[in-house]
Amino acid sequence: MTRRMEFHVPQHEKRGFEAAGVDRRDLLRGLVAGAGLTLASGVTLYAVGGVAEARAPGDPVSPEVRWGMLIDVNKCPDGCKACVTACSKENGWAETGSSLTDAQWIRKVEVTDPRTKTSRALPVMCQHCAEPPCVDVCPTGASFKRDDGIVLVDKHTCIGCRYCMMACPYNARSFIHEPLSDQKPHAPRGKGTVESCTLCVHRVDEGRSPACVEACHADGGGAMLFGDLNDPDSEISKRIAEYATQQIRGDLGTDPGVHYQNL
Repeated sequence: MTRRMEFHVPQHEKRGFEAAGVDRRDLLRGLVAGAGLTLASGVTLYAVGGVAEARAPGDPVSPEVRWGMLIDVNKCPDGCKACVTACSKENGWAETGSSLTDAQWIRKVEVTDPRTKTSRALPVMCQHCAEPPCVDVCPTGASFKRDDGIVLVDKHTCIGCRYCMMACPYNARSFIHEPLSDQKPHAPRGKGTVESCTLCVHRVDEGRSPACVEACHADGGGAMLFGDLNDPDSEISKRIAEYATQQIRGDLGTDPGVHYQNL
């Protein structure tokens, strides 16, 4: 049975562009590799929280894969911010939560069932939609979706118009108002541009899981699962097939890549 949820979000906050995805992937590839088990020359296997993906560096992104996430809200402890802190450290944005201009890469949002008045908090980030509104409205093609479903912003072509921020139903994007320093080479940021969760694309391209998923299993409740939504044999696909899940504002037809269980 479908239940309407009220989202109390803090105030601080053509699909055709895929043709240019190859060059942008090169710009966004990670520069830092993690430890893993070498299977063969150039192929490394990483496993975190039930996720194991092998990918050779340099392999092209394929539409046969669609990366996504499943979050079990029952396993997300109240007050836990392990995922938020990990994202902040990994991608170099400040976790202050005190300004209207704070980064919105990932945040804990309180939701309330209007019928029972029951509230709980859950992590919300860019939902990496199959039909992303941010891509549709971008006048320069800076907002684009990779063939594997990851939605990104090309900082070289973003003009800071913020149309994508207005189009996003999830308040998942933010604008950089001030000059930045000490940036991470794998997560370019810049004054006058828009940014959002990248699913730690630099890690994905190395065969690893996003930093939030690793931290959730190491320091949180193990609520987050990352994997290939297009692979029926992946753990994430099996769970979505077995258990009832929800997509935030799935009624909008955006087909988010982030699913929630027990919401």
